Order: sequence, then C-alpha cells, then structure tokens
Amino acid sequence: MLIAELADPLLWQTLSSATEDISGQLIEVALPVIQDWEDQQQREIESAYGILETTRKALVQARIGQGKFKQHVSTLERACRITKVDNMTHLVASHIKPWRESNNEERLAGSKGLLLTPSIDHLFDRGFIYFEDNGELITSPVADTRSLERMGVQPTNVGRFNTDQKFFLDYHRKNILLKSAS
Repeated sequence: MLIAELADPLLWQTLSSATEDISGQLIEVALPVIQDWEDQQQREIESAYGILETTRKALVQARIGQGKFKQHVSTLERACRITKVDNMTHLVASHIKPWRESNNEERLAGSKGLLLTPSIDHLFDRGFIYFEDNGELITSPVADTRSLERMGVQPTNVGRFNTDQKFFLDYHRKNILLKSAS
C-alpha cells in the first residue's frame, strides 16, 4: 500500500489522475482536481466546529489570498527569472515586500511579487539574493557562495522590472537584504 492511499480520497484521486509519459514518469498532476481538493478543504475549514471564528477566517483568507496573489503576479511574470521554470505548478508567488509589512492594497498587488521556484523564493525571502532595478542578480555578502552555486545561482541579468516592481525591490534592498556585519 502506498502512503498516498492513506490520504484524503479526493487527494488520492488527484494523484491517480496524474499524467505519465511513456516511460511511466510523472509529468503533471491534474490541476483542476487539485483545485477541487483545495476547495473541499476550504469548505471543511468553513464548517468545522472546533476552530475559533477568527482562526477560521484567517485560514480561508490566507488560502484565497495566496491564490489571488499568484494570479495577479502571473499577469506580469511568466517564469522564475533565475531558473526559467515556467510551469505554474512549480512556482510560488513571492512577495518582494513581505506580506506582514504590507498594507491591504499591497498584499494582493501583482507588482509586489515575483514568480520563483521554492528554493529561489527561500533565498530571496531571507535576503541572500536581490535584484538591481536593471535586472542584475546580486548575492548578499553573507550568503554561502558554495550553496548558491549548487542551487544554480550565479550573477546574471534576469531582465528589467516595471516601475512598481522597482519601488518594492528598493524596499527589499533596504530592509530584507542581508548585509555584511562589518
């Protein structure tokens, strides 16, 4: 028995409906079925009895917010600027200015985000990498160069940013970027 068979039946259906290439390698999970499963999870949260109302609202809003944010970001960005991965399944909507430090209007603004692969998102969120307005990828002086190289991160130009993105990138450089201790 596979571990996945122990999962929620709708999630198991999702995994079972994944398409495979001729060698049996998983290509892509059926995204509409994943959306159905996520919608079901949201309905269960909304109707659950043991969850405080404020917690319930926060969980639902976080799920809806990330989906809308990614949708808004994807109108401006088509792929991870560093890895060039363009399959939305493998990308996250990364906040240039952290969500916790943004006002309500900024939280869902597409120009406040980038589509990144999870490892690149981690580096960007933690201030190990950043971008100049002209698209130059820069690494923090405190970043572990060997780790960055192993992740395929090297100085490059990732393309220009629009005016709104430049505004938020300036915030990131001033407030998130890890600077040298000296």
